[in-house]
Amino acid sequence: MQKTTTYSHSNTFDLILSAMLIALVFVATLTLNIKLPITANGGLVHLGTAMLFISSILFGPKKGALAGAIGMGLFDLISGWTLWAPITFIARGLQGYIVGKIAWSNGRKGNSITFNLLATIMSIPFMVAIYYVGEGILYANWLAPMASIPGDLIQNALGIFVAIPVCVLLRKVSIFK
Repeated sequence: MQKTTTYSHSNTFDLILSAMLIALVFVATLTLNIKLPITANGGLVHLGTAMLFISSILFGPKKGALAGAIGMGLFDLISGWTLWAPITFIARGLQGYIVGKIAWSNGRKGNSITFNLLATIMSIPFMVAIYYVGEGILYANWLAPMASIPGDLIQNALGIFVAIPVCVLLRKVSIFK
């Protein structure tokens, strides 16, 4: 009976932690965003990307993927970007998974600043490519999606600029060691 209680407690904690990370990504995307004046669909710059990176670096690929996919997908559903929700779900889920997988590779568990930075940078082309293809399909035009790329790059650069120092600071807190 002891193992069942421990297993159940562990699953409950994982569920609560995942839900909190999803909520943090959602709230950071919802409350701290700026629509870019690049084109009609130049995109948004928001702190949800930073929260996605932080979630992936601190808690690994699965929780990072869930936080990014569901948190930003929910934002799209309620904020007038509904057509983008499936694309966001795939793009941000994969981005969170890639960041977490690299940051947690070889037992690092997000403790290497170099690998955390590398992870965030390496995830960007995948995110940009998925949004490019998604927008190309939505608008049946393969030239128009190029206008969204600068906004995607700015958003990711801001995310990295915020996430890496925050992760360094949080790693100093005993609960994240």
